[in-house]
Amino acid sequence: MAASFEDNSTGQPKDDALKSTAPARTEPEEDNDNDDDDSQEEDDDDEEEEEDDDEDEQPPLTRQARMQSDRAKMEALFRRLSTERVPVRVHDVLIKGNAKTKDSLIEAEVEALKTATTVQELLQAAGIANARLQRLEIFDSVNITLDSGPPELPGTANVVVEVVEAKNPLSGDFGIFSKPEARSWSLEGSVKLKNLFGYGDLWDGSLAYGWDQTSEISAGLSLPRFKGLMTPLMARISLLSQDWSKFSSYKERALGFSLGLLSSRNHDLSYNLSWRTLSDPSQISSRTVRRQLGHGLLSTLKYTFKVDRRNSPLRPTQGYAFVSTSQLGGLVPDYRSLRFLRQEFDLRYAFPLGLLNAALNFGISSGVVFPWGNGFLNRPSYLPERFFLGGNSSPVCTLGGPTSILGFKSRGLGPAEPRRQVGENSTTESADASSEMDFLGGDFAVTGFADLSFDIPLKVFRDAGIHGHAFACTGSLTSLTENSYREFSLTKFKESFRHSAGFGIIVPTKLFRMEVNYCYILKKHEHDRGKTGVQFSFSSPL
Repeated sequence: MAASFEDNSTGQPKDDALKSTAPARTEPEEDNDNDDDDSQEEDDDDEEEEEDDDEDEQPPLTRQARMQSDRAKMEALFRRLSTERVPVRVHDVLIKGNAKTKDSLIEAEVEALKTATTVQELLQAAGIANARLQRLEIFDSVNITLDSGPPELPGTANVVVEVVEAKNPLSGDFGIFSKPEARSWSLEGSVKLKNLFGYGDLWDGSLAYGWDQTSEISAGLSLPRFKGLMTPLMARISLLSQDWSKFSSYKERALGFSLGLLSSRNHDLSYNLSWRTLSDPSQISSRTVRRQLGHGLLSTLKYTFKVDRRNSPLRPTQGYAFVSTSQLGGLVPDYRSLRFLRQEFDLRYAFPLGLLNAALNFGISSGVVFPWGNGFLNRPSYLPERFFLGGNSSPVCTLGGPTSILGFKSRGLGPAEPRRQVGENSTTESADASSEMDFLGGDFAVTGFADLSFDIPLKVFRDAGIHGHAFACTGSLTSLTENSYREFSLTKFKESFRHSAGFGIIVPTKLFRMEVNYCYILKKHEHDRGKTGVQFSFSSPL
């Protein structure tokens, strides 16, 4: 940014100011003195005329001299800004370069500039406004220039906001991701159309196809500042299909609509309405799963509070993060409406060790879900809303609630129930008893981890961002509904924890993030799906 401000405190020319301070001359008493003075004045006038002629004949400043003069002025300005608060008032905000984008959208993002009262506040507000305009994702570049105001209004400044709109409003990306613990692959792609109507509107469509597990197609609209609203307006419709037959003997299909009501740096409030169907084509599901098959109406209000002060979401070396998510289900007065309360907490802390860029990360998360309404103590919680633990997703990168415990397969631990035996399966014993169980999830989940990350002492690895880590994970998953809370005790809760530890290497690339870990199961229960050995994980680099 460039800034130039005039500073003229006397209000008169410099020469006049100097003349006003010259000492007065006394009157002489003798005539010859007057004659001498007259001749002296004539000589002085001649000398002044000669000096003026010399000044007029001086050659113009060279380019290097002008640069040195400008540098000296800028240094003087910076010294003044660092030692005192310079008052200023914004006279006007000029917007240039927006052929399609509405002026009202840009003005709303730079509104804070008009309230600045000092140069320091104006510079800070200009930096924030620049970042907000960049986050709209509709401009290729944004430049905010601070210039002096009109000469007749001293102490004022004009702000010039110059934008370059995106040449190609259409963009897209795709990727292929793997979940080795679930033996599944997924193809994900999205297309975005930016600023179609000039309100910063972002239209997007996405498709995710997972071989043998999950498929989703959705479309959404986002308006950052529609008609003067202080919060972005977001709406999305989606069709989701998930196959949990290998883990819990049911398939889930949901047609849903979501509406973002409030979105800011730390707060997010949204409403979700969806029609869900649970089915069991194999007809071998356990008794608990069969009781929940059929249709259900999900109407929820979801609030998220998030604070993230870590220096990186992928490899944090210092800072902390906290997330709290609350859900209230059953807002529609319909007998098929699913009524439940769901609460999650997640706390992270990282601090550096000062050697090999090493850092120690700690994390603890918990969650609880409970039905509400008449007779809620005797009713089970809704199966898809329960907590399921396991999987090879990095606990350092996932922030939001209890999820993975390294070394255990996806949905590979917690309360389980035998599947129904049909035909020849009823007389044949399975080699793996856990494959004949339906994992039912839990109403109360707690997980924790400790992770030590460090650079590998080879320059080629450090330059590529490849680093190692050692970890330890623990977690518990229990049931509280259907009067199960009466059997809950601290002793049983302590015994329900599973533990794992290991080490590995992380390879980040522009296309994916690969993690190769050796996991050792320290403790597991009879039907848990956990195994000591090498495990691979691929995830998005973002």
